[in-house]
Amino acid sequence: MLLIACAATGDVTERAEFVTVDTSCTWARPIYISSLDVLTDTTAKAILAHNETGAKRCGWRRTGKK
Repeated sequence: MLLIACAATGDVTERAEFVTVDTSCTWARPIYISSLDVLTDTTAKAILAHNETGAKRCGWRRTGKK
């Protein structure tokens, strides 16, 4: 059996940097409801949280539809 290992020799001063790329604004959209929709309090709170997060992170704005 042959075992191979990689090792750094000498001083290692460079560190890898991790970058997080948030792509949720490219596929997530606001949730719209109509006056005919019947929502539980839990569902209404979840929709509100979703839309408020999108407004904060993605710049969603109200469309003026009522």
